Amino acid sequence: MKKVYRLDEIDCANCAAKLENAISKISGVKFAGINFFAQKLTVEIDDDRFDDVMAEVVKTVKRQQPGCKVIL
Repeated sequence: MKKVYRLDEIDCANCAAKLENAISKISGVKFAGINFFAQKLTVEIDDDRFDDVMAEVVKTVKRQQPGCKVIL
């Protein structure tokens, strides 16, 4: 399943790239892309594991960029 979420308070393109890389490494994430200018996160995750993997994505965002939030 592919979904798009709004990111709040992502500061720079380099931060977005690092965050995208970290999210891509999470088990179960097929695709992760961040559009810094639009402040959007696009993720593709298997339907059967979506909620669990998305919870890990949110934790990773908080860990990598403490001021940034994923708007679910």
